[in-house]
Amino acid sequence: MDWNHLLVLDAAGLQDFREGLADHATTIEREVARLKRNPAEPMPLVELFRAFHNIKGDAALCRVEWAVELAHPIESVLARLRSGELLFSELLGEAILLAVDRMEMAVEALLQRKPLESLRLAALLQALQRLAAQTAGQMDLAAAGLIEAVTGFRPTQVSLPARGGSVIPKSAERVAEDLRFFRSLALQLESRSPLLRGRTARNLRLAQDTNREAGNLIDPVQLEAAVYIHDIGMMFLPESVWLKVERLTDADRQALHTHPGFAAEWLARVEGWQDAAQMVLQHHEMPDGAGYPNRLPHEAICNGARLLAIVDAFEAVMQKHRHRGQNRSALRAIAEINACDNQFAPEWIGPFNQVIRRALEA
Repeated sequence: MDWNHLLVLDAAGLQDFREGLADHATTIEREVARLKRNPAEPMPLVELFRAFHNIKGDAALCRVEWAVELAHPIESVLARLRSGELLFSELLGEAILLAVDRMEMAVEALLQRKPLESLRLAALLQALQRLAAQTAGQMDLAAAGLIEAVTGFRPTQVSLPARGGSVIPKSAERVAEDLRFFRSLALQLESRSPLLRGRTARNLRLAQDTNREAGNLIDPVQLEAAVYIHDIGMMFLPESVWLKVERLTDADRQALHTHPGFAAEWLARVEGWQDAAQMVLQHHEMPDGAGYPNRLPHEAICNGARLLAIVDAFEAVMQKHRHRGQNRSALRAIAEINACDNQFAPEWIGPFNQVIRRALEA
């Protein structure tokens, strides 16, 4: 297939395919994230297989033959995963997500009559076909090869997805542009409830002041991104769960425990923000290992997540006691945080207390 000279014979059909693909892509990202948290869970594989089967069917119906070719080997891999012949891995999940990204980008390029060469679709198809034919023991190697063939960069770690080009520093303008976008997402989250309004600015100021008090142990730019994005995963959940005012059920809590993973998976797929993504993923972990989603011990939790946990908790307690007035609420919040000696990193409590003390004395 000559990928650089595809003709859009049916623009309406391609438009229809794009709309369906966007819905399927959301499902695929969610189910891959679920598999990363629990590779033994069977339902995500069922949903992934259904999503790619539907993509292939939609592509055939809309006469988008190249998408049929790309979806077919992924469907084959998923069938082998469902049968137990293969085991899911983070690298394999990344390869699948990368393929979906390239499908979406190709559709957009075709609709805008832009060239496809930079997407490396031919290399992607060949790598997907090799992946589908690999033995179980060679799957990670083949997945890494696919990522390198398409992005030009070989993955060096798999705990969070590293996109091709993430090792290339962004310009100050691009960083600022990303941060403006992240902030806009945080403000969208705020808009869902009067109780959330202003929390982004409060959290950012408190996190940055505490970090400075401690000598800027955390990259301030990555920390800013983490503050904006840390709760965006809530928007993947029903509002009836995360805006619930009455007592949470066990099912509600289980759903809420997924939100750091959703947000971190998304952020890590944006070039250059892997450190912030790690902070987001770990911001509900606890030093005693009782946190979520991975029950990490203190030494495995990154500095940014340790600080973000305190800031996030302080805001939550402030909201709970807001009827007491600003100063009394702050005093109650700081007292509760200082009393939880196993929930927060002790090395951050001192700098945090100093910042709150100055704010109360101002």
